[in-house]
Amino acid sequence: MRHRNAGFKLGRNTSHRRALLRSLATSVIVEDRVETTVAKAKAVRPHVEKMITLGKKGDLHARRQALSFLQTDKAVKRLFDTVAPRYGDRNGGYLRIVRTGFQKGDGAEKAFIELLGSEKQLEVKRQKRADLKAKKRAELEKQLEEQKKEAEAQGEGGEEAA
Repeated sequence: MRHRNAGFKLGRNTSHRRALLRSLATSVIVEDRVETTVAKAKAVRPHVEKMITLGKKGDLHARRQALSFLQTDKAVKRLFDTVAPRYGDRNGGYLRIVRTGFQKGDGAEKAFIELLGSEKQLEVKRQKRADLKAKKRAELEKQLEEQKKEAEAQGEGGEEAA
C-alpha cells in the first residue's frame, strides 16, 4: 500500500531529484516545450504550475520565490513577462503532456510536456529554424559550385601545360 507516499522518486536521491526537477521546470518555461519521459513529465508538472501561479501574482516576494527555484534569471524574466500573463484568466491546467513513443535504449515511454497556448511561438521558432536551414543549404551549394569551377579550371590548366 502506498498510503501518504505522494510524488515520484525517479530512481534518484533527494538532491539529484530536486536538481532534475528544477532543470526541467526551467527548460519548460524557457523553451515552451520539452521532450522527456512520461514519469519525469508528470513529476515536473506541479512545479511548473506553481511557478506560473507565482508569475501571475507578480509581486516581489513571488519573483524571489521563483528565483530560488528556477535556475536562470532569463527563465524568471520570461515567466513573469510572457508566460504568466498568457494565463491571466485561467485557474490551473497550464500544461499538456503528449505521449510520443518509446525511448530506444531502455524502452521508457517518451512524452512532450508543453505550455498551453504556445503553439504560435513554437510555429515561429520552427519557421526560423527552417529559414536558417535553407540559408545554410544555399550557402553550402554555392561553395560546392565554386569548388567545382576551381577544380575544372585547374584540370584544364594542367592539360594545356602538358
